[in-house]
Amino acid sequence: MKLNDFDYRLPPGLIAQRPPARRGDSRLMVLNREKASWEHRCFSHLPEYLGTGDALVVNDTKVIPARLIGKKESGGKVEVLLVRKKWGPAETPNAREWECLAQSSGRLREKTRVCFEEAVAGEFMGRTPEGLWRLFLTGSRDEDLDLTLNRIGFAPLPPYIHRNGDGGTREEDRNRYQTVYARKEGAIAAPTAGLHFTDEGLKRIRAQGVSIVYLTLHVGMGTFLPVKNEEVEKHRLEPEIFDLQPETAEALNTTRKAGGKVFAVGTTVTRALESSVDKSGEIHAGHGLTGLFILPGHRFRAVDGLVTNFHLPRSTLLMLVSAFAGREFILSAYEAAVKKKYRFYSYGDAMLIL
Repeated sequence: MKLNDFDYRLPPGLIAQRPPARRGDSRLMVLNREKASWEHRCFSHLPEYLGTGDALVVNDTKVIPARLIGKKESGGKVEVLLVRKKWGPAETPNAREWECLAQSSGRLREKTRVCFEEAVAGEFMGRTPEGLWRLFLTGSRDEDLDLTLNRIGFAPLPPYIHRNGDGGTREEDRNRYQTVYARKEGAIAAPTAGLHFTDEGLKRIRAQGVSIVYLTLHVGMGTFLPVKNEEVEKHRLEPEIFDLQPETAEALNTTRKAGGKVFAVGTTVTRALESSVDKSGEIHAGHGLTGLFILPGHRFRAVDGLVTNFHLPRSTLLMLVSAFAGREFILSAYEAAVKKKYRFYSYGDAMLIL
């Protein structure tokens, strides 16, 4: 398959820059794979498509405020996305090395020093073999550096959401770029299909006899890095940490054996489940890394329905939903969504694939 097989045109004005005024007030495009049809609903109508005895699986990862904005000694702006924490024997609670992505108003070099808010300072120490920057951060002696970073950091919004970094929307984004059920810190991007759910909506779903079960996949670079190889099968997904507890596996296996359906909320849940199922369809508990890259031709054994957002052209996420519903069907639905002026990407509207 070629990369341009997963391309489509999107007017820039349809890329959502902010979430809806109220969480859950999104549109919902419902795709029926068997009938090759779709209908236009609201996200509040989602429970109508779930039945007693079904299971809804959500990702309870919590997004860390991993985006830092600072200045070099020369005064130039530096923007950093903290990717993963590194521990060393010489490190203390107020000093820590991170691997990160970084952008600067000028060229970054090894030994470049940068200052952030609240006297947090950093020095770029060179690159890792995979091309990330090594950044050594220090903070006040009076407080654990992680606490300071949690306070001064911005939500790691994707680059197509334009924020000027002045702090005016910091609290809004730290709240809304997070699911209501987030509880395990570790993600550097949100599992965005879950952003539509409210506590009230989840109570309504439970009340009609649907089980809500949790797993964790810490969204990392594997989810959002672009595919650069024209032959998509040659792309390798950066592995991400996931955890599927025994009680979750047991609940899902019980659901399937009783004839219920398993609905995955998002591509991260889908990848975690499909990484944990055997050929007979039994789901197994596990903790580790998954680099599963789902392309058309993949046989889905764990997932019966998928709640997802609208994804970027040529992305691994678009390839996954194309594998689940059929590439031509998905691209036709996306074309219809553009005509209906759906809002796209992280803060945009939702899709349910049955």
